[in-house]
Amino acid sequence: MKNKRHTRSTNKTDRNSRRRIAAAAVLLAVSAGVMILSVKSPGFAQWYSDVIYPGLVSGPGRAAGALPFSLAELCMYAVLAALMGSVLFLFWKIIREKGAGRRLFRWFSYVILAVAVLAFLYTAGCGINYHRNSFSESEGIVTADYTAEELKEICVWLTDEVNALSGSVQRDSEGVMELDAPEGEGAVEAMERLAKEFQSLEGYYPEPKKLVLSEFLSYQGLTGIYSPFTIEANYNGDMTAYNIPFTACHELSHLRGFMQEQEANFIAFLACTGSERADFRYSGYLSGWVYCMNALYRADNESWAEVRALLDEKAEQDLASNHAFWDSYEGMISETADRVNDTYLKANGQADGVKSYNRMVDLIVAYFGDGQ
Repeated sequence: MKNKRHTRSTNKTDRNSRRRIAAAAVLLAVSAGVMILSVKSPGFAQWYSDVIYPGLVSGPGRAAGALPFSLAELCMYAVLAALMGSVLFLFWKIIREKGAGRRLFRWFSYVILAVAVLAFLYTAGCGINYHRNSFSESEGIVTADYTAEELKEICVWLTDEVNALSGSVQRDSEGVMELDAPEGEGAVEAMERLAKEFQSLEGYYPEPKKLVLSEFLSYQGLTGIYSPFTIEANYNGDMTAYNIPFTACHELSHLRGFMQEQEANFIAFLACTGSERADFRYSGYLSGWVYCMNALYRADNESWAEVRALLDEKAEQDLASNHAFWDSYEGMISETADRVNDTYLKANGQADGVKSYNRMVDLIVAYFGDGQ
């Protein structure tokens, strides 16, 4: 009787393992099929982003947003702990008992099912949105070629705005900017304010979450990250303060379905510079100044030097603090993470990879150029 019971139990375990693998195959097939459809039919991707995706933000996104911590961060640690624990338990069982092949098969069935679930959540939470209309297309913002002189005018304007605000923000004993109030509330208010001007940004915004172990992002050279698995905007809370409002708005823009990084940067620039808070406006203008000045440096080094000399000393202190922060994390991990990010962007239709972030400059020139 014992052997029969053991056989029945073993057969049941095998059947369950095969069912998990079958379920994983279905989820992976559905995810792949939907992604192919969104690439081949942008109209489908746009429909999904307009009709289905907002429900994810107002449902699971709202639930995760109600938590005082990042659910994505907690889940990441839990998954890593579960994976390591399962591997150790597997080895222990293989050593102590027979049936190693069957145990490996069972463990594999759980892992492949978990991978399939994550792939499906990624597809639903952001993968399809990479192929929808961009923010500039949705709002009719058309970029065009511009001269180095026109770019210089934008840089001078940004420098004036940064200088005007540099003395209005709070600073610590070393002269580095501090935030005037909690950044989460400010980011939501800034995005909601911007949504009154741009219809494509209307919708629910949960507060962005600061990672408890922000150093995890620092080592990767990341200021923030959007979690498609929990529909959350997360940011690096350790970095220099002037980066935080801009990054928080950047990550929130992904919750409106705008996944392209250059578009998210431009949205963050608009949200921050249009905010009622001085620290947010300063963050937006200084972040935009950095991008535009980098472009001017490549286009006309002499003009760059002229504009660079105009920057207020208070802003210089923030830039120096920012450089010192990121320099302390330079190394193999950050270089590898940059290459991974570059590959990820290219795989999702951003042909220039990390260089595509520079399109933000094109959008700033196109949107603000006539007014300068």
